[in-house]
Amino acid sequence: WSFRPNQVIAIGLEFPIVEQDEGGKIVREVAERLLTPRGLRTLCPSDDRYKGRYIGDPLSRDAAYHQGTVWPWLLGPYTKAVARYGDSALQRQLQEIIFGFESHFMEAGLGNISEIFDGDAPHLPRGCVAQAWSVAQILESALSLLGDKG
Repeated sequence: WSFRPNQVIAIGLEFPIVEQDEGGKIVREVAERLLTPRGLRTLCPSDDRYKGRYIGDPLSRDAAYHQGTVWPWLLGPYTKAVARYGDSALQRQLQEIIFGFESHFMEAGLGNISEIFDGDAPHLPRGCVAQAWSVAQILESALSLLGDKG
């Protein structure tokens, strides 16, 4: 058994598949175990298989790819899940994360968002420097959050 972000994709669907209290429990656990300033980890750091850095030769990097790296695109379904099941504290935290990507636009690929980040702080950008699905999900989340404000 491992704690991964898969449940966020399920509860971020347009139609509810869990009761409100169960959805709230899921988003709180995901926020506590997987959420970083750059997205969701692919594996909880307490897992023995967790790899906090995406470094080394190709084999080492491949071994870490789904074992703790942070994926920004997962903030898309997480945004939808928090909108439906999260409390105001989780919503504020999410806004800070989404709008915090503005600084990343000047870090790796100018005007883009990296494919992945290290699972461990300082969550350095890794993988390709311009990942379309990362950009798309962050922009969609930002527009959703701005729309909620009026």
